[in-house]
Amino acid sequence: MQRLWPTPGSELSEIDDSTLAATYAYPADLDGPYVRVNFVSSLDGAVSVDGRSGGLGSEADKRVFGLLRRLTDVILVGAGTVRAENYRGARRPTEGRSTPPPIAVVTGSANLDPESPLFTDTAVPPIILTLESAPAQQRDRLAAAGGDVVVLERLDPRGVLGELDRRGLHRVLCEGGPGLHGDLVAADAVDELCLTLAPLLVGGEAGRIAHGAPGTPTRAMSLASALHADDTLLLRYRRTR
Repeated sequence: MQRLWPTPGSELSEIDDSTLAATYAYPADLDGPYVRVNFVSSLDGAVSVDGRSGGLGSEADKRVFGLLRRLTDVILVGAGTVRAENYRGARRPTEGRSTPPPIAVVTGSANLDPESPLFTDTAVPPIILTLESAPAQQRDRLAAAGGDVVVLERLDPRGVLGELDRRGLHRVLCEGGPGLHGDLVAADAVDELCLTLAPLLVGGEAGRIAHGAPGTPTRAMSLASALHADDTLLLRYRRTR
């Protein structure tokens, strides 16, 4: 893996693990949630192959994916992505801690399988962010399976990030899906986007990395870093204030 931006100088050199970690480090001394979103996309904008993002992955993407998880306090994800990707708990501890980051799932209906790996293959309880309107019996089933079920008054970015802030989980990594990402964009809550461009043309009817209601204002972003590995580009953009 080599760095293209910021300009490394006359020669491209391989990036070691410590340099990579420094490249993706969160800002220091955060006093509230800082939302980093991570996605992989094909060159023609597809977010998945046959319904899953794994068909777009590469060794470089997996390396950064694992690093981003080790740097975060919490992994935020929508229930649809949990079901489609068969999520389980994170495996490696957050840097500076002895436990992995929890998976925080946004689900208005609490429609999750309590026997899925999210609950049965994890070192820390998943945080289930849901609403009072979700069936009480289903909420109870998830709690009995070990989930940390939280009933919020509102399941929009303000409510979700407010709960994470209350828990002191400020380094937020959102892994999708597109609906949750779209809500964060509409709320101007995306501080950083990490986008891997896979060297593939997919076609078909695959979705894009964000979708939501029409009329969302555009949000300006600035390129913070660009890495290259085996025809794959790993881009990192920060919000422009």
